[in-house]
Amino acid sequence: MRIPLLGAVLLMLFPMSSRSQDYVQTPTSKPAKSRNGSFSDRVYFGGNIGLSFGTITSIQVEPMAGYILDKNRKLSAGLGISYWYYQDQRFDYESNSYGYRIFSRYRIIQPLYAHVEYSQQNFEYFRVDGSTVRQWVPFLLVGGGYVASMGGRSAFTAQILWDVLQDVNSPYGGQPFFSLGVGIGF
Repeated sequence: MRIPLLGAVLLMLFPMSSRSQDYVQTPTSKPAKSRNGSFSDRVYFGGNIGLSFGTITSIQVEPMAGYILDKNRKLSAGLGISYWYYQDQRFDYESNSYGYRIFSRYRIIQPLYAHVEYSQQNFEYFRVDGSTVRQWVPFLLVGGGYVASMGGRSAFTAQILWDVLQDVNSPYGGQPFFSLGVGIGF
């Protein structure tokens, strides 16, 4: 398993507990407003951005939006889109890919959640004769993550996922992958 050193260090810097101010009450204050009712209080946003520059340039942009489904704020589902740009100067190779994802999360305990995601990515492949072909590659990603509150509705997330479909064209190659992100509302 390959986990970036920077990601591991960042994960250790965040506290292992998360707190919510939704239910905090002092003797002189009114009860805090619950976030269970309105649509806007149940929606959350996040995603991933990946950047790598040099001989190999890689750019990933993956925004997503989710909706909390239950009053206990444990189960949520959502949608996302993906755009990946890849360039390898060693082989004069450049490609763009795009896709979508549908996911669900279940909050096990306050900082930990389980994650299941179905996605497809449309990759461009170059043939030996110089022509290109596009192909949709499916993924079924299973794993979990950690959420650390950054104050208000924002949070830092770290997750590890595995592609259990293992399509022959999958770029993950049977390895789990680790991602870090920031979310609003989860």
